[in-house]
Amino acid sequence: MASSVARVTEITASSDKSFEHAVEKGIERASETLDNITSAWVQEMKVDVKGGKIKAWRVNLKVTFVLKD
Repeated sequence: MASSVARVTEITASSDKSFEHAVEKGIERASETLDNITSAWVQEMKVDVKGGKIKAWRVNLKVTFVLKD
């Protein structure tokens, strides 16, 4: 039986559109430098507000990726 080892790294991403878009941008960017991403957990969500309006949606993600043998 083969076994694998995974690592979790934390990243922050933001969007001027939505939380979902922030998550997508974060995963896309993480994929540029991390191989074998298997999942991500949204640890925290928050917004930046200015003048009573949301200016940015932010997410803190824990991204899991499998280490190469």
